[in-house]
Amino acid sequence: MNRVQPVFEITEKMEQILRENISSNNRQRIVEEIDALLIQREKYMENISEPYTNEELELGKKLLPINQYIQQKMNLLFTELKIEMKQMKKQKNSNRKYTNPYENVQTVDGMFMDKRK
Repeated sequence: MNRVQPVFEITEKMEQILRENISSNNRQRIVEEIDALLIQREKYMENISEPYTNEELELGKKLLPINQYIQQKMNLLFTELKIEMKQMKKQKNSNRKYTNPYENVQTVDGMFMDKRK
């Protein structure tokens, strides 16, 4: 029995999912699907050990470029997510500063402020 075949099939499913057009609307669904497939693939990969048959070696060679593509797409997806999170944080700070512009202002212009209440 070919032990690499299930890993290869799961990896191909992951590649198909990542070839879809990824937008902010479907990003969460895609990440969840990829995460589930990674967990599933990990279980199969634990059972793979030497000696390998010729079929397993051939599938392993086909698997490497697909896996590299998946890694690149996941890194790109992660980078886009980090950028979007930074933009959201910046927008949140900007909105807060707009609603309360004197929140962090501490000026000492020669007047006496009694700090006791």
